[in-house]
Amino acid sequence: MDGKEHWEGVYRNKAANAVSWYRPHLDISLTLICEAVSDRNAAIIDVGGGESTLVDDLLQRGYRSLTVLDVSAVALDTTKQRLGSIAGQVTWVESDIIVVDLPEHRYDVWHDRAVFHFLTEPSQRDAYTRLLTRTLKPDGRVVIATFGPLGPNRCSGLDVMRYDVQQLSDEFGPGFELVTSTLEDHNTPAGSSQQFLYCSFRKL
Repeated sequence: MDGKEHWEGVYRNKAANAVSWYRPHLDISLTLICEAVSDRNAAIIDVGGGESTLVDDLLQRGYRSLTVLDVSAVALDTTKQRLGSIAGQVTWVESDIIVVDLPEHRYDVWHDRAVFHFLTEPSQRDAYTRLLTRTLKPDGRVVIATFGPLGPNRCSGLDVMRYDVQQLSDEFGPGFELVTSTLEDHNTPAGSSQQFLYCSFRKL
């Protein structure tokens, strides 16, 4: 089973509010994005946005240049249906982040909650950071959340990586400066707790 088939199955078989990473609102992500860019015309991409409500909340706050990328067509369709007529204000990209072609120097903010930690192979992470570096504008921000040091070893039937601040900073390299970081104990719909690490980086 390839990655796309796996995630289509996850989103097809579970309700949006039943997946382990579900939160009604991504409060920490939203705060970090709003702190990074106040200009409502700033270009923001939500990598692995799927069925997340982050795009809803950004639209509500007046942001207008939004892109949501996910490998799952099922997840994207769910979000489009939820947004209704305003879905046309968003750019939707159905692709695997490792192979997608995105415009150079296009985005002011790159957001990723719970994609990067699924990239267990160094080659996958290298492809991700190369794409990020190419598509983010100079002085752009990366707002990223991964499993923290005390997070799970597996999620949705797949192995995952866990990071502390230094390890995540090392993945992005000297071209990015850490702005802030915080840990969150995320309560899953099933009642367990997962530690997430949130970091905001500035592209130098």
